[in-house]
Amino acid sequence: MNWNDDFAEGETLTWEGRPAPRAFTFRNGLHSLFGVLLLVGAIFWQVSACELAKAHPWPWPALIPVPFWLAGLYLTFGHLLLARLEWSRVGYALSNRRLLARRGLFRPRLESMELAGLCSFRVNPLGPELAHIRAVSSEGGAVLSLLAVEHPAALLALLEEALVRNGHKLNRSPL
Repeated sequence: MNWNDDFAEGETLTWEGRPAPRAFTFRNGLHSLFGVLLLVGAIFWQVSACELAKAHPWPWPALIPVPFWLAGLYLTFGHLLLARLEWSRVGYALSNRRLLARRGLFRPRLESMELAGLCSFRVNPLGPELAHIRAVSSEGGAVLSLLAVEHPAALLALLEEALVRNGHKLNRSPL
């Protein structure tokens, strides 16, 4: 990923990473479980509504469940497809001044946080070499989340150095 256009004068790249494809895509897997339940209920409702529409002269009862099975389809499969398509546009970087995250499928956006304002970060390990990282700034309490970061050890070391430079204590207690 090219970060040169996003850096200010004198800013240099220190670390660059991307999310793991499967972990990023399936991060909201429980939505799919709810989507399956909604889809099954909506299909049952659709079949009942079609039978009702045959018995009466009104066709509209058969149309009422359509938004529910469309929502079920989206929650079952659609959000996974969109997340996988977005994955190719997601990237994370750390410069000598800022922590950056580029994300978004249709309108990619750049989110950044000044390292001078970093007051804490939280690591949610997903595996031995995979983690979600949530950085918090003292400037307005801004939060920057880096999802499914592969091989986060180098980034965590650099974030710890930034915390020490900012005069904050390291808290290595388990979550």
